[in-house]
Amino acid sequence: MFLSLFGYFRWSFLVTLAGVALCAWLGWATTGQVRGTVAFAAIGLILSALEISLSFDNAIVNANKLRAMDEKWRRRFLTWGILIAVFGMRIVFPLAVVSVAARIGPLEAVRLAATEPARYAHLIAEAHLPISAFGGTFLMMVALNYFIDPEKEVDWLRPLEDLLRRWASVRGLATGLVLGVVLVFSGLLDTGARATFLFAAVAGLVTHIAVETLGHLLDSGPSLAAGGFGAFLYLEVLDASFSFDGVIGAFALTQNLFLIVIGLGIGAMYVRSMTVMLVERRTLAQFRYLEHGAFYSILVLSCVMFAQGLVHVPELATGLIGVTFIALSLVSSLRYNRRRSRTSGAARTA
Repeated sequence: MFLSLFGYFRWSFLVTLAGVALCAWLGWATTGQVRGTVAFAAIGLILSALEISLSFDNAIVNANKLRAMDEKWRRRFLTWGILIAVFGMRIVFPLAVVSVAARIGPLEAVRLAATEPARYAHLIAEAHLPISAFGGTFLMMVALNYFIDPEKEVDWLRPLEDLLRRWASVRGLATGLVLGVVLVFSGLLDTGARATFLFAAVAGLVTHIAVETLGHLLDSGPSLAAGGFGAFLYLEVLDASFSFDGVIGAFALTQNLFLIVIGLGIGAMYVRSMTVMLVERRTLAQFRYLEHGAFYSILVLSCVMFAQGLVHVPELATGLIGVTFIALSLVSSLRYNRRRSRTSGAARTA
């Protein structure tokens, strides 16, 4: 069993070794001291752990979507998708945020990251409110659409999930609930920040609707893109939404963009490995409620992202909340499997 698990994480371990070596080299090049070298390597490992804890639910949701994806597009997501996740969200996204916030070009943003990391981090922090509003809205729509589904057959927290399923016939219920939450949080903000929050939240809602619509059109049409591109696009936007919190939170640990890229990139490789393992070993089918735990984790994460416009929520706490929901759903799944096994055994004995 250990060897089979090692096979899934082999590349992640290799990337970890290479990434830690790069972090150490960066520390030496930046500080010229052994202490700085060790500190940079340690921060890289902490950032990778942060990314894994925040994105474990992302791996479960990805695996759920990949089960129904065309094999060709599944391979493309697991190869190209990880490149987009690492280089797009961990490099291009922070640079784009600074470019827009400071109204400067991408090359100037790179210069700021390399020579003025404190100012670069400050510009990222200033853009935190709209990023959280956009990502929180998108993720809340993802979670509610899972629970508000008339065809959903398995319930974990039965009273709540049964109620949401029975209300699924109400058109636009998920959108209405999300907009209600957005209005509540916007009402708690200062007047100056309210318009920014509402604009970003509506943009997140529109993006979710647009991605789902485009995905449906592409995957149901007769074109060559049908059979996977729509799901590929949806998963990339979903990964981007999950990455917002990790990228922003990373600046609480270090202002060095290159160290952030390496640390979060290591974590992204483990998320990919977990996704592959969940798909190939059919883990979601073996653990009945694991998927539920992931979507509850997403729902809580979306609320946390909204709340960050009012108070600072430590990234460690956010990651622990997600891991707790997934752990509880795993325990519930194991208990269900044991009860089912005992029932089957009793029936065969009778």
